Amino acid sequence: MSPAEPLRVPITVASQRGVSWLSENAATRRILLTRFGKVASVVDSAERLDETAARVDEAAQVIIDAFSGVAAGRTLPNSLDEMCARLRLDPAKVRERANELAGRAD
Repeated sequence: MSPAEPLRVPITVASQRGVSWLSENAATRRILLTRFGKVASVVDSAERLDETAARVDEAAQVIIDAFSGVAAGRTLPNSLDEMCARLRLDPAKVRERANELAGRAD
């Protein structure tokens, strides 16, 4: 398992190993605490949480900027590729997910 992949741990096991173990492991990767096989909670490092919050804030601002101009009639809608570039997303993955949601396969 690579360090980037979350570690799935049953809550009972995490409880037995203790808070220190959770903290040490959360420093290197996100921990998904499971109950009956389903994710019940997430333990993550403060640094990663801050990075995620900053990225969400940045994405929200990009969306607000893009669509406020459209709503005011000052700009043409951005292309998917332009929006993906601004949000640092892979346009192919966005198109693939759009096709999944529409019930089509490409």
